[in-house]
Amino acid sequence: MSFFVAADAYDRFMGRYSTPLARPFADFSGVSAGQRVLDVGCGPGALTAELVGRVGPASVAAVDPSEPFVAALAERHPGVDVRQAPAEDLPFPDDGFDAALAQLVVHFMADPVSGLREMGRVTRNGGVVSACVWNHAGDDGPLSLFWNVVHELDGAVPDESMLAGSREGHLAELFAAAGLRDVEDGDVSVRVEHATFEEWWEPYTLGVGPAGAYVTSLDPDRREALADRCREALPAAPFELTARAWAARGRP
Repeated sequence: MSFFVAADAYDRFMGRYSTPLARPFADFSGVSAGQRVLDVGCGPGALTAELVGRVGPASVAAVDPSEPFVAALAERHPGVDVRQAPAEDLPFPDDGFDAALAQLVVHFMADPVSGLREMGRVTRNGGVVSACVWNHAGDDGPLSLFWNVVHELDGAVPDESMLAGSREGHLAELFAAAGLRDVEDGDVSVRVEHATFEEWWEPYTLGVGPAGAYVTSLDPDRREALADRCREALPAAPFELTARAWAARGRP
């Protein structure tokens, strides 16, 4: 799945969680100075910015299938080698990177095993392939409360809990299927404060991802009913939410 939306819309919706997640995910992946690193499914650059801070722009490459995201990242990080491409067909030679990372991407790959296998191909022997995916199948993902309320009002709506990697242990299974070795399971999480209900809700109306697509498909009355029920389900503002992601790492 590609996100053909404006970069700032993605930043306002998922960036509020993915940006702070980049640091613990890069720690989990062992990214450090002196490495050459690839950001797969880079989006507008939440993880890329963290990688640039650790290894420098000349040592970072990034790919994404979304043209708006690639353009935004190229503008934000002009020293990064950024290209438009899917994870399943990476435009890089074998063994070119010390680490290949995919933050919040595997569940949107057309073929997750193929994508992870490609990440292994472009990573040197002894390097690291790493990925994380929100815990959409549990109650502490960033969208969990939203989908729980949606199901109260409209139980037939498919959510994101069945996407690849969204349940505990599934990422490790995908890594093994892709032929990666020494696979380790884990998780990373962040806590994000929301000053008001409106600040939490408004990004859902921007049409980003499956949640945004659902909200924008509703007529005004149903959308207002959904917003009202979400307001009731959330703590009084300001409030903090935990956003947890499953993580896995392995070696080619």
